[in-house]
Amino acid sequence: MPMLPVPRFDQFYRHAELTRLLQDYAAALPGLVTLAALGRSHEGREIWLVTLTEAATGADTDKPAIWIDGNIHAAELTAGTACLYWLHQLASGFEANDPTVRHLLATRTVYLCPRLNPDGAELALADRPRHIRSSTRPYPYDEQPVDGLTVEDVDGDGRILYMRLPDPHGPWKKHPDEPRLMVAREPGEFGGEYYRVLPEGTLQNWDGLTLRANKDREGLDLNRNFPAFWRQEFEQAGAGPYPTSEPEVRAMVDFVARHPNIGAAVSFHTHSGVILRPMGTQSDTDMTPEDLWLYKRFSDIGSKLSGYPAISIFHDFKYHPKEIITGTQDWIYEHLGALFWTVELWAPNREAGITGYQWVEWYREHPVEDDLKLLKWSDEQCGGQAHVPWTPFEHPQLGSVEIGGWDRMNYWRNPPPALREREAARFPAWLTQIALSLPRLEVLRTEVHALGPDTWRVRFAVANSGWLPSNVTRRAIERKTVRGTVFQIHLPAGVTLVGGRERVEGPHLEGHAPKASLQAFLPNRELSADRAVVEWVVQGARGSAVALSATADRAGSVHTTVTLD
Repeated sequence: MPMLPVPRFDQFYRHAELTRLLQDYAAALPGLVTLAALGRSHEGREIWLVTLTEAATGADTDKPAIWIDGNIHAAELTAGTACLYWLHQLASGFEANDPTVRHLLATRTVYLCPRLNPDGAELALADRPRHIRSSTRPYPYDEQPVDGLTVEDVDGDGRILYMRLPDPHGPWKKHPDEPRLMVAREPGEFGGEYYRVLPEGTLQNWDGLTLRANKDREGLDLNRNFPAFWRQEFEQAGAGPYPTSEPEVRAMVDFVARHPNIGAAVSFHTHSGVILRPMGTQSDTDMTPEDLWLYKRFSDIGSKLSGYPAISIFHDFKYHPKEIITGTQDWIYEHLGALFWTVELWAPNREAGITGYQWVEWYREHPVEDDLKLLKWSDEQCGGQAHVPWTPFEHPQLGSVEIGGWDRMNYWRNPPPALREREAARFPAWLTQIALSLPRLEVLRTEVHALGPDTWRVRFAVANSGWLPSNVTRRAIERKTVRGTVFQIHLPAGVTLVGGRERVEGPHLEGHAPKASLQAFLPNRELSADRAVVEWVVQGARGSAVALSATADRAGSVHTTVTLD
């Protein structure tokens, strides 16, 4: 049998390399790892899905499952690294007989999509890269710009930096003590040496006076293309012409909708170094309280295990205070009632020792002292490459400029190579704890009692052994996306049903999470709400085998057989 591959977490894989790596995992562990394409991207690349579960203990669809994805945004490549890291931890832990990993993969399923947007990632990794938001499909118009500045790598060094040029009306100036650093001109300031700072790129039909950066011709944001709270372009940029119009999103939505055993999901992005929880559109006071309590509990666990703060999207992570952000989190939780988190990997400002800042507000305005800390971090920890020295360049349209400044792709959107594995390693323990908390249906007891020479009472009892209830959230019940436990008796030839119904929908089953502390005012009266039992009366010959099954959408399925005896 092939050896387990050893991936490099300090590099980003091109599509062909990623494909070979995932194929190697499937070849090395055929009873554990299955590789299939969710679908194909706009440019026809496979959107790979890895399914991890121990086949010997049951089908993946019969077990409660967690969904993990990454790299929905083109240049957020570390998101895929985080997925690959957990894949390797699970695969190597299984081979090493790690008891937690073994139990997880015997009882649960992990669906892992390391690169939901292969086209955008391939463009970000090109020899002459471009850093678009998501898909490479032209949107909203299929036409090239005829004027303006197009952001691209002009000097051919494989990076997209900034260009600075002297301009008495410019809004930027050199820091008086650190001339590499460009800082904002003060209100009312005049008489100094000022600059205009532009993204690195080329200009078309420039009139010598006016400058305007073109929007990317590829204007889609796949994270705005999900069904929940989808809004048109004028309200939500990059949303696409209609919900799930894009093949990458449609492939994920189709898969998740066809797999009701998915009870929790985590989507990896970059950057900010935070764990984001729903809602995106409503305040905590409008959320179902029981679900909010769950979210806070698991978010706190994630924060302790990863070192990342856990915050609310609506309250703490809006791009603008008057706007809301919608995406995967709203569809997974709001529509389906499964738990969902977005993890924004990597915080370069925190890495530089900047503390006490507001997540999004910091990017609008922050003290110059923070920039000096970041420059010091670049010099001492990044070999001076997070902030690239300004270098003279003869620009084909602008003439003499300098190119340099912050390398956002390689040090802001993503950590430098030496730190990528460290960031990815923060999350396997949390992901494992979420998965092991999912509801899990188990056969509790079967009984057969003779009522006559050929008449029998069959009893079938199941229990939820997980921490979470079988519905996972109250939202799932409100949205009617999950049923109670469905019992079914499967009658062989010669056996007939004389009492009860062939298929019975029973209750949702509580998990072993306590409803309140032992000091609560009112004790919990439901002491066995994690169990359900159904009985039938059948007629048939002694020795006949009767199959029984039970399914709870989020808790999986169980199957057993009884003998009429």
